[in-house]
Amino acid sequence: MRKLLIPLAALLTVACSGGSDAQVRQSVPAGTQLKTATFGGGCFWCVEEAFDKVAGVVSTTSGYTGGRVANPTYKQVSAGGTGHVEVVRVAYDPARVSYQQLLDVFWKNVDPLTPNRQFCDGGPQYRSAIFYEDAEQGRLAEASKQALERSGRFKQPIVTEVVAASRFYPAEEYHQDYYKKNPLRYTYYKTSCGRVRRLKEVWGDA
Repeated sequence: MRKLLIPLAALLTVACSGGSDAQVRQSVPAGTQLKTATFGGGCFWCVEEAFDKVAGVVSTTSGYTGGRVANPTYKQVSAGGTGHVEVVRVAYDPARVSYQQLLDVFWKNVDPLTPNRQFCDGGPQYRSAIFYEDAEQGRLAEASKQALERSGRFKQPIVTEVVAASRFYPAEEYHQDYYKKNPLRYTYYKTSCGRVRRLKEVWGDA
């Protein structure tokens, strides 16, 4: 797949598709060439929050990918019959943050040991996955997974998928920046779903 280099104007067009708020969360100088990365880590509300904190990440968009249904809705995807995964597409400035650093953030925010589930959300639509968008991303993603397997940190196998990216469909507007729009409901969900507790079990205080 060809390397994705997206100028700022194009980013705003892409991020606004599907009704996303798409505010640029970190200032970007004119002419900056942005790249994108796509990650599945369970509920996309939580994945958005994790990547929004990273310096060099310009915007995040919740959506769906990897399935066989065109223009899927949240209702369809959450029911589990589309083959799609809840994902977040991250637009970032490679001069400020590398793809390798984004991979490090990804791993620390998923449970890589449980298949077809992340925390309280079960089904293949919530599986953890890295959707690489070019050959270099694929190489780095596979290498990061292999390094984790060789580290001896876990006795169980790493079940996170590393697969080529397919068409990305932005989620409905109300899902974009959900953690900002509905902080109380979001905090309750994140806590009651066991995400924080399980991440600490898997990764400690890392």
